[in-house]
Amino acid sequence: MARLQFIRTVVYGITASFLAVCFVIFPKEASEASVRGMTVWWDIVFPSLLPFFILSEFLIRFGVVTFIGILLEPFMRPLFRVPGSGGFVWAMGLASGFPSGAKLTVRLWEEGHLTREEGERLVSFSNASNPLFIFGAVAVGFFQDVALGFLLAASHYLGNILVGFTMRFHKLTPSTKSHQTRSTVSLKQAIKNMHYDRLKDQEPLGKILGDAVNSSMQTLLMIGGFMIFFSVLNEILEIIRLTDIFAIVTSFMLSLVNMPNELSPGVIAGLFEITLGSQRISDASQATLMQQAIVTSFILAFNGFSVQAQVASILSHTDIRFLPFFIARCLHGVISAFLAFLLFTPLYVDRFSQPSLSFWQNTSIDKLAWSYEAVIAYFQWLQQYGSLMTALCLIGWLLWYITPEIADLKRE
Repeated sequence: MARLQFIRTVVYGITASFLAVCFVIFPKEASEASVRGMTVWWDIVFPSLLPFFILSEFLIRFGVVTFIGILLEPFMRPLFRVPGSGGFVWAMGLASGFPSGAKLTVRLWEEGHLTREEGERLVSFSNASNPLFIFGAVAVGFFQDVALGFLLAASHYLGNILVGFTMRFHKLTPSTKSHQTRSTVSLKQAIKNMHYDRLKDQEPLGKILGDAVNSSMQTLLMIGGFMIFFSVLNEILEIIRLTDIFAIVTSFMLSLVNMPNELSPGVIAGLFEITLGSQRISDASQATLMQQAIVTSFILAFNGFSVQAQVASILSHTDIRFLPFFIARCLHGVISAFLAFLLFTPLYVDRFSQPSLSFWQNTSIDKLAWSYEAVIAYFQWLQQYGSLMTALCLIGWLLWYITPEIADLKRE
């Protein structure tokens, strides 16, 4: 064991030193990549995730999650072998996107709602791309085809459900701390438990709000750091041509499924960061749209090492292991890619002969058109005003954070 730890120390030290030297040798490229990662976080990620994080903290502290958990227990426990409160995490994770599912899973674990095994199952299928990213960034921004977003979303979320059902077989031996399963739903009991859960922590509303904002801001700053680092890392690996080694492997795997090698750079980039990978796949002119959709679906489900590193950091102070999450991401990628292949004709070709036009004219989905329009409009709003919202929130948080320190200095 000691020798293994020594080897790890040497490998970590050499790797960190090598990357530091690369950053010094290529400062211009590293700076440009850093700005690209910072822009995505500043304009899109921060303003879109902050409201969800703060709201989820309120729902947990006020006992609403306990209320939802009791009502959803008969549904979540048989299907996914997680408590009913996992339904709240699942819904919030799908709505707000990664790594919200991991953050909320950890919060439930901290509140005692989850065992380790239940947390590992829940985090494996509660992290997903949100509709804003799939429709706004990928379908419209990269492919200029909103109808493709419907296919990507269907394969992504259906694959997510299948992964959750598969992960129910993780650790079949029940934990000794596992909670009792409720066979019936009691609205009265749910309300009582919500009340008791809120009374456990009787803090002033201002303190609860401050803690929610502070926790959310710290998590978002961590996410931004990972996004910037992996954006730079991906750029450096391309400059030193280390990605050519990965290209040999990816090209061989693509050839096994009859995919063109032109998709290889997009796959490699997507393994690190899904935004850059999706963009490069959309630019692969030699690949058919179906091939692009299949590979993009895989990348969206795999999440990329950037998101996985964020999840690993969030899980690090719990006993929830990262390995089941990584296995689930690989499984989700394969399932989503296969579903994109199966659903491409019935959901895209047969329904949208002229995707960019007929999508809005198809009477069978007119009732859904408003939701897609709202998603796209929200994405455009974030691009225009997201940076301003981020700046105001950071300034407000800093003022709130340093005001007590200044007051203490004055008293001294």
